[in-house]
Amino acid sequence: MAPLSDEDLLLKQQLQLCVEKVMDSDVASRKIALEIMRKEIQTSTSSMTSVPKPLKFLRPHYGTLKVHYETMELSDVKKLLADMLSVLAMTMAAEGKRESLKYRLLGSEGDIGSWGHEYVRNLAGEIAQEYMRRKNEEDTVDDLMELLKQIVAFHMQHNAEHEAVDLLMEVEQLNLLKEHVDKTNYRRTSLYLISSAKYLPEPDHLQVADVGYNIYMKFKDYSRALHIALFLSNMKYVKEVFASCNDTLQKKQFCYILSRHGITFELDDEMCSDDEEKETMQEIVNNEKLTEGYLMLARDIEIMEPKSPEDVCKESLLDGRAGGGATVDSARQNLAATFVNAFVNAGFGQDKLMTIPSSETSSAETPGHWLYKNKGHGKASACASLGMIMLWDVDNGLSQMDKFLHNSDMHVIGGALLGIGIMNCNIKHEYDPAWATLADHTDREDSIVSIGAVMGLGLAYAGSRNKKVTDKLTINLVHPKSLDVIAFTAISLGLVHVGSCDVGVEQTIINALMNLSESELGDPLTRLMALGLGLLYLGKQERVAETAQVFNTYHNKITKYCNVTMLSCAYAGSGDVLKVQHFIGQCAQHLDEGETHQGPAVIGIAMVAMEEELGSDMAIRSLEHLLQYGEDNIRRAVPLALGLLCISNPKVNVTDTLYLLSQDPDMEVAMAAVISLGLIGSGTNNVRISCILGILSGYYYNEASLLFCVRIAQGLLHMGKGLLTLSPCHSERFLFSPKALAGVVILLHACLDIKAIILGKYHYVLYFLVLAIQPRMLLTVDENLKPLAVPVRVGQAVDVVGQAGRPKTITGFQTHLTPVILAAGDRAELATEKYIPLSPILEGFVILRENRDHEEDN
Repeated sequence: MAPLSDEDLLLKQQLQLCVEKVMDSDVASRKIALEIMRKEIQTSTSSMTSVPKPLKFLRPHYGTLKVHYETMELSDVKKLLADMLSVLAMTMAAEGKRESLKYRLLGSEGDIGSWGHEYVRNLAGEIAQEYMRRKNEEDTVDDLMELLKQIVAFHMQHNAEHEAVDLLMEVEQLNLLKEHVDKTNYRRTSLYLISSAKYLPEPDHLQVADVGYNIYMKFKDYSRALHIALFLSNMKYVKEVFASCNDTLQKKQFCYILSRHGITFELDDEMCSDDEEKETMQEIVNNEKLTEGYLMLARDIEIMEPKSPEDVCKESLLDGRAGGGATVDSARQNLAATFVNAFVNAGFGQDKLMTIPSSETSSAETPGHWLYKNKGHGKASACASLGMIMLWDVDNGLSQMDKFLHNSDMHVIGGALLGIGIMNCNIKHEYDPAWATLADHTDREDSIVSIGAVMGLGLAYAGSRNKKVTDKLTINLVHPKSLDVIAFTAISLGLVHVGSCDVGVEQTIINALMNLSESELGDPLTRLMALGLGLLYLGKQERVAETAQVFNTYHNKITKYCNVTMLSCAYAGSGDVLKVQHFIGQCAQHLDEGETHQGPAVIGIAMVAMEEELGSDMAIRSLEHLLQYGEDNIRRAVPLALGLLCISNPKVNVTDTLYLLSQDPDMEVAMAAVISLGLIGSGTNNVRISCILGILSGYYYNEASLLFCVRIAQGLLHMGKGLLTLSPCHSERFLFSPKALAGVVILLHACLDIKAIILGKYHYVLYFLVLAIQPRMLLTVDENLKPLAVPVRVGQAVDVVGQAGRPKTITGFQTHLTPVILAAGDRAELATEKYIPLSPILEGFVILRENRDHEEDN
């Protein structure tokens, strides 16, 4: 041990003398000695990794001072000594004794902050432990609460909001937070609160988010409050935000946020008293202007020219390899081209196969039209593809589709009905053309017509909980129909009531399941009925438990499948680690013959972890283990789960994994991997995935089924010519749209038996993806809702949770003029102070208000 310097030796001797004086009988001497010790401790400095020297020199005397304290009579000097012992106990007390807290409660009630941050942190830790002990023993905690308020106030004043929040969560007193936040720290505090909520179990996460909502409402930060209201799925809070805000322009921004989330919402007089303004707001909520903004972005970057499937698939490069397989299944190739054309030209209103100028109307009936180059059910998908091309443009789409509704071919009529449902998806038209056109066809004898109408209603009214649609669809489940009509009706009912926990619809679907024969229960379509049941509880967590218990009383071969599917839907986006472990446990079992529930369990891992970045990365690791050790039915589901975790976000490691799996000896694994390559690249035009799919189209040139999957993946990759996304998450991954997730999950469940459904006659299941399709853009508008080009910085988002001050939120940015395209993980911020955005998150449509202070400065 190095010898002490003269200065340190003098300090040590001084402190020893003070300890002796503390034990003196003279009260004045005791007080002076304690004041000297207090001053030395409070003014001492040290490095971050070493103990301050006064504490080090007083260590041998800690026990002596404790003994002496017990002999003293109650006085101010005894309280001063208790303060001193409390500070010394921070480094000298035995583990778990909580002596620092003990002596603090016995000491004076002075400023705890004068002893420094580390002392306050130590007290906070001991309070949390003591609180738990007293709670378990049902003891009083009133004395702790007074100290707690001091600590929280100290943290909030010193940019340590996250520590205050952590402490209040530990002692279950989060409501106290509202008293301590102010204008300077409420945003940092609420950001940390909401970020913490994602890691808490139910119902704690709802309570924490609720506190965040109340803080934002207190400081009239209504846009952020609305995001939390949507996170909580609390429509009462949504209405409260509208009612509390007196700024009409701000309310219009709320409407844009609601329309992106995809919920059905009716404004009333309490939210907006002016009829004209209310009508404008309702149009925004109904997404009636979505197609205008989308096409404006397309014109701005000059990609309005229609693309043909050949442009995307580059089939001309493979002409030299065309062998016998090239013409074996031309109908399958034409069907693939139909889907590629639909996805690539989605929402553009024009293409090179299906849209016909008015002068050529009669050509729709001629055998040379593209429609008639498809066979049977292929005609249905081809006709429905027109709905995808006219996506969101209902007025023009109906005039294009009308000619097909009067066709003599039932497949064409079924496809036209489905197409009308597709173009009305995420749109609520004032004249409700979807209901007027589709309602009379749901119970038609011809199953393809009935399915087209049923699926169209499901897409057009997803999330609306519309009673007349429910009543109409329920007829198909009550009265005997073919299995495919029953299955698609169950899915459509699940979509209409997604996340509603509607007991009546649930019972209707369960009864329909129970009425199926043993052979029908083994059919792949029956599993879609189980998914329809699961969609009712999407994101509702513990509310599914009662239904799951009821279902266990039915002992048939699909019970396990239903339970796993409902559980995965209920905990979607929750990040619940216990549920992920449960699903992994399901995958570890060896199945009896006829059991198929491991597929949804694998997809369930991805559904639970998808919304949060860290959980998503951990889930990818778990799925890699399942690939190595899982049985065939598990391996076939793993690529689909990876596709969901990285949808429209082509991570390099996942792309590599899927590329390897796309050449797997098991054809179903390969097909699932190819489809997932399309999902992770959807709407990104990712060059690497494009090259991989080009290689695979040559590799599988003679494999009609796999080549079909490659074509679908190519269509998804170039979806909307790179302007669209399939990601259900939005608002910087804080929220996910329930019906968008439902659309993706329906496709994934259909792909669990890809040969029977996608490669069979139900390929139009691919159109369920339309529920998730949204433009990945930032479009700024002025106060009159007219497009306004302003400079914005677009870069990689930086996590600033828990950081003090005003840290940079993006890195590696580039400056562009709006409208701009946003990739996964991108964040935008205004590059000018001339305007103030009315939304804290720059995504989709954002209203800008002129900054009048900025004008005065100039």
